[in-house]
Order: sequence, then C-alpha cells, then structure tokens
Amino acid sequence: MDIRELIEPKINPNIPQISPGDTVKVSLRTVERDKERLQHFQGMVIRIRKGVDGGSFTVRRVIYGVGVEQTFPFQSPLLQKVEVLRHGKTRRAKLYYMRGLSGKRARLKERREKVIEQAVPQEQGTEPP
Repeated sequence: MDIRELIEPKINPNIPQISPGDTVKVSLRTVERDKERLQHFQGMVIRIRKGVDGGSFTVRRVIYGVGVEQTFPFQSPLLQKVEVLRHGKTRRAKLYYMRGLSGKRARLKERREKVIEQAVPQEQGTEPP
C-alpha cells in the first residue's frame, strides 16, 4: 500500500469544476437543534486554494451594501450541491481586488464556452417528433 493512498483526500462528488470568477450557488446543510435544512449562499468565487487537505474555495457576495465572504472546504460532507450559474472571464487566479469595487465595476464579463452537441443516431424510417 502506497503512502499517497492513505493521505489522498476524498473530494465531495457534488462539486463541479469551478474557477475564479464563476458565480455559484452553494447549498449548505445546516443543523439547528433537532431540525435540518438547506441554506443557499450565492456569490462569486474569488479564491480557490488547493492543498494536501483537499483545498477550499471562497465565495463573496454583497448583501445590503456589506460584503460577505464564506470559505467552503472541497471535502466537506455538509456541501449538498454547488451550481455554476455563470462563468466569469478573468485573468487572475485570486480576485481580491473585487473587495474594493462596487456597482458596475464589480461585474465581470461572461466567459462563453463552446458546447459540443453529440449527434444522436436516428433509426431509419423514423422521423423526430
């Protein structure tokens, strides 16, 4: 048995491929006394940190004029789902400069990726409905 197999962190399968500048919606499982519910946090990914412990990503949003940042570990079992709503076009890995911007300046252009549609083979003699 190799030592790397023992240290390898278990990444949460509910987290898709994300990058800095993406607008994401994180569904976090919250436990309050005896009740359990999902709490959503939607914002822009400003930092992705990779490390031996599996790494983490930081999401920033502005609520009532106050910037709020929350850091989520990649291997947390409390992360129920992470949805990528929009891909932002960036040239940096860490977007700390977004903290000093507000309004229209705090927006990023959208990165449009090419979607490759796979051709579905149709049977002969049948037409699509």
